Amino acid sequence: MFPLHRGRRLRVNESMRSLVRETTLSPSDFMFPMFIAEGENVKIGIPSMPGIFRRSIDLTVEEIKELFALGIRAVNIYVKVSENLKDNTGKEAWNKDGLMQEAIRAIKTACPEMIVMPDVALDPYSIYGHDGIITNGDVENDSTNEALVKMAVSHAEAGADFVAPSDMMDGRVLRLRQGLDAAGFHNVGIMSYSAKYASAFYGPFRDALDSAPVDNNEIPKDKKTYQMDYANRIEAVKEALWDVEEGADMVMVKPGIAYLDIVREVKNAVNVPVTVFHVSGEYAMIKAAAERGWLDHDKTMMEQLMCIKRAGASLISTYFAKEAAIFLNK
Repeated sequence: MFPLHRGRRLRVNESMRSLVRETTLSPSDFMFPMFIAEGENVKIGIPSMPGIFRRSIDLTVEEIKELFALGIRAVNIYVKVSENLKDNTGKEAWNKDGLMQEAIRAIKTACPEMIVMPDVALDPYSIYGHDGIITNGDVENDSTNEALVKMAVSHAEAGADFVAPSDMMDGRVLRLRQGLDAAGFHNVGIMSYSAKYASAFYGPFRDALDSAPVDNNEIPKDKKTYQMDYANRIEAVKEALWDVEEGADMVMVKPGIAYLDIVREVKNAVNVPVTVFHVSGEYAMIKAAAERGWLDHDKTMMEQLMCIKRAGASLISTYFAKEAAIFLNK
């Protein structure tokens, strides 16, 4: 070995390093999560997520055009639902004239080639802030699946390219595939949140949508009966394999940086693309540290995104998508 072999020969300058680099990033590796609000000309900053906004549909469309011009080809959309539209059935979720459905139609009209993946879960529509229907003090799995099918079909009718179930109910991918096919939407894909952990990193996201579980002694105080225990690894592989068997076209691991071991395990186990969600808390930590001068913002952002890609991600859903695309385009 040494002195015949010297690893530093391949690191001598940036040209050499770029020549042998194993992993690369491009704007098309990113999906941008977007929050949509009622009204017109509305742009509301989210304090715990600097640089991220809830936008009305008209301003969302403007942003979509900018994202597409930067090379980003997919968005994951969420809606901030008025309190008076929330209940325990989630019926507003499949209102053909609802905010989500109107947003999908507007985006696909303005930018037909942008891949739109609306969130499928009941928490934005629930008076309890849970991802499903509460029955006898708990989230009832099978009736929730029935509601999710109605929601997904309404998204497909509005023009969604994929649906993205984030609820973690058992069997929902199979029910969604059956429901979409029965409605004639054979080409609408499913990106399943397969290994979604019960994580503390979701706090800023829940600020954005006001979707945290309510404080009520008669219902679960958190989402641990359906989201995964972060101590578990093998379970993530099992959940991803089940979802693929049920018809998922992509599977997701969420969160990102703290779960790169899971990303690699899932990547090695499945034969479909693996998406990773670089979540709101991971975004907020970099922003907060950079504001205090403790970290270099752009270097840390790009290092984390590269590490997620290196671990096995085919697509990264990240709030840094626009900033990272601008950085790469330079």
